[in-house]
Amino acid sequence: MANLAGFLVETARRQPERPALRLGERVVSYAELDEHSARFAGLLRAEGVQPGDRVALMLPNVPEFVVLYYGVLRAGAVVVPMNPLLKTRETEYHLADSGAVWLFEWHQAPGEGAKGAAAAGVRHTAVEPTELAATLAAHEPLPEVAGTDGEDMAVLLYTSGTTGRPKGAVLTHAGLRHNTEVNSIQIQRMTPEDVVVGCLPLFHIFGQICTMSAAVRSGASLVLIPRFDPQTVLEAITRERATVFEGVPTMYAALLQHPSDTDVSTLRMCISGGASLPVGILHGFEQRFGCPVLEGFGMSETSPVVTFNHPDRPRKAGSIGTPIQDVEVRLLDDKGQDVAPGEIGELAVRGPNVMKGYWNRPEETAAAIPDGWLRSGDLAQVDEDGYLYIVDRKKDMIICGGYNVYPREIEEVLHEHPAVALAAVLGIPHPELGEQVAAMVVLRPAAQATPYELRQYVKERVAAYKYPRHVLVVDKLPLGPSGKILKREIILPTV
Repeated sequence: MANLAGFLVETARRQPERPALRLGERVVSYAELDEHSARFAGLLRAEGVQPGDRVALMLPNVPEFVVLYYGVLRAGAVVVPMNPLLKTRETEYHLADSGAVWLFEWHQAPGEGAKGAAAAGVRHTAVEPTELAATLAAHEPLPEVAGTDGEDMAVLLYTSGTTGRPKGAVLTHAGLRHNTEVNSIQIQRMTPEDVVVGCLPLFHIFGQICTMSAAVRSGASLVLIPRFDPQTVLEAITRERATVFEGVPTMYAALLQHPSDTDVSTLRMCISGGASLPVGILHGFEQRFGCPVLEGFGMSETSPVVTFNHPDRPRKAGSIGTPIQDVEVRLLDDKGQDVAPGEIGELAVRGPNVMKGYWNRPEETAAAIPDGWLRSGDLAQVDEDGYLYIVDRKKDMIICGGYNVYPREIEEVLHEHPAVALAAVLGIPHPELGEQVAAMVVLRPAAQATPYELRQYVKERVAAYKYPRHVLVVDKLPLGPSGKILKREIILPTV
């Protein structure tokens, strides 16, 4: 079955009574999830939604998101996941650009979605659990999953828009199925006995595939957490006897710093992605919680996983591992040629996981995939064993007096300081050097360190042109919806 929703149907047939979703005291079995998604597909068809139509979902991590997600796919339509925190203008843009025919928004949302839908002329429905249950009960379930070709679009996922307005990545059923299977079988090795903590936002591709879809495919139980909070996560792990936790580096940092004696001994595996995990945080987390952390690399445009530290191979701290099954990578220079061994190059990707392109943007698609290889925008190195290491984002590289400075290297050093919780390194304009290195640092609770101390700490450990001339200690750093540090929103002083 090419349709991504087929995973749910197959699992529900094998184990109908096992819990699929948990949110607090609420438990949804696989039989219930399958039936509700089928009824939602029936509702869409009854209301005139056709295969290929785009249906937008603007919900937090609640069971209704999963029901609607698989219901849309089951009807042969396309899911357009949207962050529930988007404002009216952003919502209007996403709906208009995607050509969505309907927006389903969580009933407790502040109403920005409804305003955006009205401005875009798109049908809008507020999703309230009791009302949705009654509505679904009045509709016959769609008996079969819509037949789709593997290359048909399943999800239209909008990138974060770090440069310009967000672009919709066209992700196919085949690409998402491939990534789901690799994640659930080869990387996480999930079984129906697993309990997965789902605090990654489901509107983001990491949460969608690596937690939700992988859990559904393997028949595991997914514990939904609508909003990340360290104590809530630790309590959920203990209460539900969770075996798998997945998060981004800022989540691992928050858990590591959180004072708690919660028992998390049931965890067998932790997964990190979304951004580079500082080695200091990785070692600290493993030492405190006694659970190995496997780091990988992925993008919205690659469904998402490209490489991973595989559980059956040696793991290397600081490395994003090796390519997953059927995926190829190369390191290229600015002319599109392979770099020499040991040199830094842009990571390029080819495989079934790569998007078909950007929605209605042929020129930008051609620029991103000029020769069949997707340019990631990330600079990397490979060692003698074939393990890849992300050096930095290509656009984040700092050129100071003609020397290349990679912010991640300096961030790693800062994270080794016992007082540092989070760090972000950026370049600021300099009249003579072009750019100078600057850092913004968040300290651990009750910890103390002056900017001078932090600057000297780095200065003693890196070449003279690399250490930050400017260090600011701040209360917090701006974070995106998936928990990544948003460097583009950091404002640093000019020299």
